[in-house]
Amino acid sequence: MSTNHQDEKAAKADRDQLAAVRVAVDEVDEQIVSLIGRRERLIRIAGTLKADSAEVRAPGRVERVIEHVRATAEQKDIDVDLVEKTYRAMIDAFITLELEVYKASS
Repeated sequence: MSTNHQDEKAAKADRDQLAAVRVAVDEVDEQIVSLIGRRERLIRIAGTLKADSAEVRAPGRVERVIEHVRATAEQKDIDVDLVEKTYRAMIDAFITLELEVYKASS
């Protein structure tokens, strides 16, 4: 039978572990933000090179990217649906940015 002291000790261990996980998540987020920044710079360049707004939207290219990241996620044993949802949201935001860049450079 557990005592309150044991319960408190377990609860403190859980809080400590959660704090460590949060620190690690923050570190991962910083890496992700840096990579998003790199992607943004590339998208801004691409936006100046496209012939028209249809080329910016490029649904075929979007689907190829989704297929690629799903396959990569599967190889790495990562939830492929989570990766796809994340990428679709990100791609949508980047298409909006790229359309703005395209219009400004036309």
